[in-house]
Amino acid sequence: MTRQELIDQIFEKKTFLCVGLDTDIKKIPQHLLKEEDPIFAFNKAIIDATAPYCVAYKPNLAFYESMGVKGWISFEKTITYLNENYPQHFIIADAKRGDIGNTSAMYARTFFEEMNIDSLTVAPYMGEDSVTPFLQYEGKWVILLALTSNKGSHDFQLTADTKGERLFEKVLRKSLEWGNADNMMYVVGATQGQMFEDIRKIVPNHFLLVPGVGAQGGSLEDVCKYGMTPDCGLIVNSSRAIIYADSTENFANIAAEEAQKVAQQMAQLLPAKK
Repeated sequence: MTRQELIDQIFEKKTFLCVGLDTDIKKIPQHLLKEEDPIFAFNKAIIDATAPYCVAYKPNLAFYESMGVKGWISFEKTITYLNENYPQHFIIADAKRGDIGNTSAMYARTFFEEMNIDSLTVAPYMGEDSVTPFLQYEGKWVILLALTSNKGSHDFQLTADTKGERLFEKVLRKSLEWGNADNMMYVVGATQGQMFEDIRKIVPNHFLLVPGVGAQGGSLEDVCKYGMTPDCGLIVNSSRAIIYADSTENFANIAAEEAQKVAQQMAQLLPAKK
């Protein structure tokens, strides 16, 4: 998916919601455990119900890897289902990969060639050669960790050097040498609030993937106030608040209602279409 295609989807549907598929076998409705593949059955129902209200889906690999081979099969079936039935939706593999060049090249082959996923979250700690293998694929995106929403983000990401430059700012500036607004996004946690202003001074046009709205307490209004651009420039993720809103056989319909509420709020916050 190109940048313009993503922008068009956002303004056509009047939403910039990403539904996080953090699917935990211990949290899904109990009646699904009778299914041959409970994880995929849950994902399929959630996708079918929420598709009108979002532009992206983000399966978190840890939830699938925790189940071994069965989990990987469920993950692959989910990606195949999205590609075949909802090709207009942006797919994010939340895997946070990042290793030396040869290893990163294999990760890139896995997610971009074998699974045909649009984007992958990548950790920048090991530097340029751990990131650039992912940027060799036309139409694919790297979503680089910049400033995350967890409490531990203060341990390193906000630490300043002797010149006053904080680590997340160094990551943003350095990564501009590797990619551009057409193939690179950044993860910025919704709980960072006004810090989005500092981020926009360095990357004014890049898309930001924003987790932390909903269960983690981030403010959608603050994210938009400080981080939105004329092209929107935001993909805001919500996982637990949508997918686990109900545990009965009506779970998918309730998830759709929750997604619709967020989408309606987003429609009010979107800038006027250019």
